Amino acid sequence: MTRALIIFVADFNAIIYSACEMKYLSLPKSFPVEPAPLLPFFLAMEEYAARIVDDDGLFFMWQVDPTVIFGRNQVVENEVNIDYCRQHGIKMFRRKSGGGCVYADRGNIMFSCIQRSSDVTTTFAAYTSAVSAMLCRLGLNAVATGRNDILIDGLKVSGNAFYHLPHRSIVHGTMLFTTDNANMLQAITPSIEKLQSKGVASVRKHVTTLSEHLSIGIEEFKDFARASLTDDEVVLSDDAIKEIRAIEQTYLSPDFIFGRHRQSSFTQKERIENVGEITASVTTNRRLLTDIDLSGDFFLLSDLESCLFAPLRGVAYDEPSLREAIAKIGAGNVILNLTDKQLLNLIYPKQQ
Repeated sequence: MTRALIIFVADFNAIIYSACEMKYLSLPKSFPVEPAPLLPFFLAMEEYAARIVDDDGLFFMWQVDPTVIFGRNQVVENEVNIDYCRQHGIKMFRRKSGGGCVYADRGNIMFSCIQRSSDVTTTFAAYTSAVSAMLCRLGLNAVATGRNDILIDGLKVSGNAFYHLPHRSIVHGTMLFTTDNANMLQAITPSIEKLQSKGVASVRKHVTTLSEHLSIGIEEFKDFARASLTDDEVVLSDDAIKEIRAIEQTYLSPDFIFGRHRQSSFTQKERIENVGEITASVTTNRRLLTDIDLSGDFFLLSDLESCLFAPLRGVAYDEPSLREAIAKIGAGNVILNLTDKQLLNLIYPKQQ
């Protein structure tokens, strides 16, 4: 019975690994090494890759100078020590995926996976399982766990997020090889609720780096990861780079980076298990819900504005009307793991 179980587990891991074998997406030889691209270039490269991805999927790795990256639905002032970042030359950018705020530098390898798939949840799980299996082949006690983390000996070495486009899924995340702990600790300001939910007193106590567990260098590790996760190569053309540069501009707009401020009648903040931290900002004229915004580190499955906010504007601001409107939308169709009841409690607190 034990032998049969071992064979089953081995076969299951092989299925996950095989499903995530991809082609490596490379920059052309003509691409200039200096000045080094800013983070938005690589996010734009993901979007471009989503247009050309085939059934095998695409994967690439990248590194940037010190940068803070916050999620699509986060309020930058709540997540980032802006003064510290400006004083120390740390860039700040917003990505189009959900999830939380991360710090990246040259010691933090960023992974990008693009799949032809509409099933974000399955793609996300297969990807994180493949990456943790790759780390296990290096002799590390790695496991994919929680909403988006990969742990080694119970400590976080990788955090991941996803971005859904029509019939395409982008998964991207960090891989801490080394890092500047001082910058990481000072640049990001996680809430007390988030730290308490993880059972830690500080960010530093919750994370580890690959350099603490491996004797190989960062370039050797990158070579191993590429050989483990990909079996072919796609080289971008110069024309592709021009298109990527055009997409990059959408990430560089100050309105996109910093513009998440709306007037509201009240706000309510909760940390919901398996969903994340959500702050609801609701505006009413007492009779109708006139506007709504949700910020936090949750993961999106659909567009917030068109799929959730627009259908709720103008709904009578009472419990039965809101419950009916939310049921038609399906909260879990828009935000991963969020129930209709949880959304109702956020935008219509019991004390109202």
